[in-house]
Amino acid sequence: MEHQHESNKENHAAHDMSNMQHGTNPAMGHAGHNHHAMMIADFKKRFYVVLILTIPIMLLSEMIQHWLNIHISFPGSKYVLLALSSIVFFYGGWPFLKGLVDELKAKNPGMMFLIGFAITVAYIYSVAIVFGLAGMDFFWELTTLIGIMLLGHWIEMKSVAGHQKN
Repeated sequence: MEHQHESNKENHAAHDMSNMQHGTNPAMGHAGHNHHAMMIADFKKRFYVVLILTIPIMLLSEMIQHWLNIHISFPGSKYVLLALSSIVFFYGGWPFLKGLVDELKAKNPGMMFLIGFAITVAYIYSVAIVFGLAGMDFFWELTTLIGIMLLGHWIEMKSVAGHQKN
């Protein structure tokens, strides 16, 4: 009997955590839905900013230039690539970085931890390449990963919001 009680507590805690991640809280009523709508708008805005910045990042990336058989380089181009990618990492990646920290604090790593960890490793390694480490950077992979994850979360949140209205 005690095991069943503990299992029910865990299920309620998991449901509450899911609601917090998706911006809904039954105790908040309509305010939870308003917060959810704001989160949807935030993911949408972050996605479009990342999408716009991904274009020059891809054009400045050596691998993409090789695939397209073009050459775009100018003094300081690697620092422009670093600056644009830094904006994408910190602005577009913020929800995943925050999720990484939150999941670590809760000692419950999940998808946000995985995405946050992946983008952090790609970013740190790529910064090291810019400042002299031998190898190729992962800036275009970093920005496309963040863009795809933002799009996925935006679509998921819209779907969840649509189901809550019914």
